[in-house]
Amino acid sequence: MSATNTPPPAANVTAPVIALVDDDRNILTSLSIALQAEGFATRLYSDGQSALTALLDNPPDLAVCDIKMPRMDGIELLTRLRQSSALPVIMLTSKTDETDEALGLSMGADDYIAKPFSQRLLIARIRAILRRAEMARKDAEPTNGAPEPFVRGALAMDTARHKVTWKDVPVTLTVTEFLILEALAQRPGVVKNRNQLMDAAYHDDIYVDDRTIDSHIKRLRRKFREADPEFNAIDTLYGAGYRFAEE
Repeated sequence: MSATNTPPPAANVTAPVIALVDDDRNILTSLSIALQAEGFATRLYSDGQSALTALLDNPPDLAVCDIKMPRMDGIELLTRLRQSSALPVIMLTSKTDETDEALGLSMGADDYIAKPFSQRLLIARIRAILRRAEMARKDAEPTNGAPEPFVRGALAMDTARHKVTWKDVPVTLTVTEFLILEALAQRPGVVKNRNQLMDAAYHDDIYVDDRTIDSHIKRLRRKFREADPEFNAIDTLYGAGYRFAEE
């Protein structure tokens, strides 16, 4: 099925483009109307198969994807998308599907929101993720005031360019993962509880629960262990939080 594309108004040619992928027509229509009212342009897809080709051929600024869909579900769509794209993705899940939430985050989703959900909350999360993605896009725009890259043992982080290496091996992180790692690595040995990591990664008073931070930490560890199977620089202190190991 082809997308329903809503171009931005002529006076706002730079409107961010949000792709909505859901087999529920009512959700697609209501979300599209709400997003357009907030100044976004929308593209609508009713199944994962048609969405995948479009997201790769003509990427939007962000995609909001349901998990349970015909032809190709949201998890498979995200998995195949992540093979070649770092497009920001928010997953929509059923309120009782905790496994789906964790799986979506482990596959590289930037965030998730459970149905039924507040459109206002979803729009706030979209804005927050787009702002963080814009930070990453400034790679090609060096500025005199940009933060200097810092090194913590085998870890090197370039905040201005959103680049990370471990033992000189590049590690690709989502914006959320980068912000969590940065919060930990800036002060090695200092324990950061989940609320502190939430504040670092999710601004604008957006609520996420503990499982979201835990899933991001698991994803970080897995990515670094792909670069170095002996990676153990992120410690868990049960009941307290996480810390980056001192050199």
